[in-house]
Amino acid sequence: MNHFQPVSLEHASRLVNHGPTVLVASADGSRRNLMAAAWSMPVEFTPPRIAVVIDKSTFTRELVMASGHFGLCVPGTALVDLTYALGSTSGRTLDKFAHHGLAPIRGPVLGLPLLEDGCAAWLECRLISEPHTEAAYDTCFGEVVAAAADARIFSGGHWNFRDDNAALQTIHHLGAGNFVRAGGVLRART
Repeated sequence: MNHFQPVSLEHASRLVNHGPTVLVASADGSRRNLMAAAWSMPVEFTPPRIAVVIDKSTFTRELVMASGHFGLCVPGTALVDLTYALGSTSGRTLDKFAHHGLAPIRGPVLGLPLLEDGCAAWLECRLISEPHTEAAYDTCFGEVVAAAADARIFSGGHWNFRDDNAALQTIHHLGAGNFVRAGGVLRART
């Protein structure tokens, strides 16, 4: 059963504002790739815009620049090994989707290959072209044009980390293959 539901664009920044590791999906024609990225964040609310660091030397960056699009998939703890593997190999010589037996969905607006199985959410983004930034830095900016999340962990514009959805809780890279998961939510008193 598919538990993914569309997320209102006014809440799209909440999908990455807590700093999860993301999987950057890219495609240009028949070429496609999926790589892990530890640095992403929202930068604007309306329209929703995000930033993600994609090294200029990577195959993903090549595809993003060629197509003008990218997706961010937010993996849950169930995908920690896959996330590490996707961040440790290049897609220039192998189709990571086929190699890992991944069955992506097609994004509703840009047609990007996105993952839902094992992920908490995804965002489809149109690259905001900024020639100086693209030449000087590894940071890419995108406008979110569609977003969805697994309602078992994100609904009504809010994350809901519970014991029964631990496999969907987001992961955060600490370096050298070490990750922590979101959870243990603390509620502030007003």
